[in-house]
Amino acid sequence: MTPRVRHPYLDHPGPLAFAHRGGAADGLENTVTAFRRAVDAGYRYIETDVHATSDGRLAAFHDATLDRVTDAAGRIADLPWSEVSRARVAGSEPVPLFEDLLQEFPDVRWNVDVKAEPALLPLLDLLERTRAWGRVCVGSFSEARVARAQRVAGPRLATSFGTRGVLGLRLRSLGMPAIPRISAVCAQVPETQSGVRVVDHRFVRTAHARGLQVHVWTVNDAARMHALLDLGVDGIMTDHIQTLRDVLEDRGTWV
Repeated sequence: MTPRVRHPYLDHPGPLAFAHRGGAADGLENTVTAFRRAVDAGYRYIETDVHATSDGRLAAFHDATLDRVTDAAGRIADLPWSEVSRARVAGSEPVPLFEDLLQEFPDVRWNVDVKAEPALLPLLDLLERTRAWGRVCVGSFSEARVARAQRVAGPRLATSFGTRGVLGLRLRSLGMPAIPRISAVCAQVPETQSGVRVVDHRFVRTAHARGLQVHVWTVNDAARMHALLDLGVDGIMTDHIQTLRDVLEDRGTWV
């Protein structure tokens, strides 16, 4: 049974289709080009990441350094925005500011992985300035970072569990008396972790019984997408946006 919607961010008919980094399959991850392609394909939920530059600007970028996907190098936290803005993903696409993405794609809801502590308060300040609380769900592998976001923002902010919360939910699904320490509106999890299954019918049932949606990342195979949807998961994040759209269309649940 799908849980009751606990936050405006989750108010959407049918399973949530997330374009992971905008649809990262072609190497243009976290770029305006990728995000626009996803929006043009009908996606209204997009996953991205944020890092703060040395002068406090929020770059939509996954890695701590520019080295892997751009023609530049260096740690984002050590560089001013004037330098980060000159980097080009795949040699051609600029690194966007998250603030600009909120404005350029007003109908998109963003799943934001806060990659480092210096990015947290600037993100919350941005959501306050733009009144975008209903358009963003914040996640992080750091349980402390998620808890801090909740303390600062309160129930206006949608969050997913950190790793400790997911572990507690998984243990509870196996019948062990473990309760996640923070509140959240969803559990965003890999299907497996280090060869150990995370998502099965017990995990989904336990999450739903606590009013939590289950979103699974990063799923790029159509057969796995079908299997997870059969389990009752509420959302899937993918690099292959056409594959997920095809699966949901086949099931009559693409909106």
